[in-house]
Amino acid sequence: MLLVDDEERLVAALRRGLAAEGFAVDSAATGPEGLRAARSGDFDAVVLDVMLPGLSGYEVVRRLRAEDNWVPVLMLSAKDGEHDQADALDDGADDYLTKPFSFVILLARLRALLRRGVVARPAVLAVGDLTLDPATREVGVAGTPVELTPREFVLLEYLMRQGDRVVAKGELLEHVWDSAAEVAPNAVEVYVGYVRRKIGAGRLVTVRGVGYRLVA
Repeated sequence: MLLVDDEERLVAALRRGLAAEGFAVDSAATGPEGLRAARSGDFDAVVLDVMLPGLSGYEVVRRLRAEDNWVPVLMLSAKDGEHDQADALDDGADDYLTKPFSFVILLARLRALLRRGVVARPAVLAVGDLTLDPATREVGVAGTPVELTPREFVLLEYLMRQGDRVVAKGELLEHVWDSAAEVAPNAVEVYVGYVRRKIGAGRLVTVRGVGYRLVA
């Protein structure tokens, strides 16, 4: 495990906690150091801060992905806006966690990333004839452009990154919205409805009592 963060106390606390859970942990305090370590080390995952001296976390993950380095990356940030999360995912991060955070949640996120393993991801996401380009923020259905709002885009991108896995409502609240406590109880259903109407009802199905899944 590689930790890249310039907050010494946070890194020390995370090293202790992760070591107690059986992880071998290396750390770096700047963007360039983190990039060099991620390039040369055989890490199962990288926990990467956004605001780093020398090189931002966004740029670090961009360079890794440009080099076809698909080590799982969990980004940390004090920024909690939806566009900040979208930028991190667009640049190639696998997950995003806002500071301050619970160590229990961080650990659960890391375990989820490790279960997925290192899988090369295409530049353009596709589920059947539905395509989404994180870099250009273009969405299309059978070659026809689809206009989405920023929130709709983040929701669809998150679902597309999960493949054919059923995604629970609570998971969408956690990953697509800044805080589940700040949104209406039916926000997920409302935005799923918006996206479904734009991409076609048959492409985004509800698995009753479980969540939502994209189908080809």
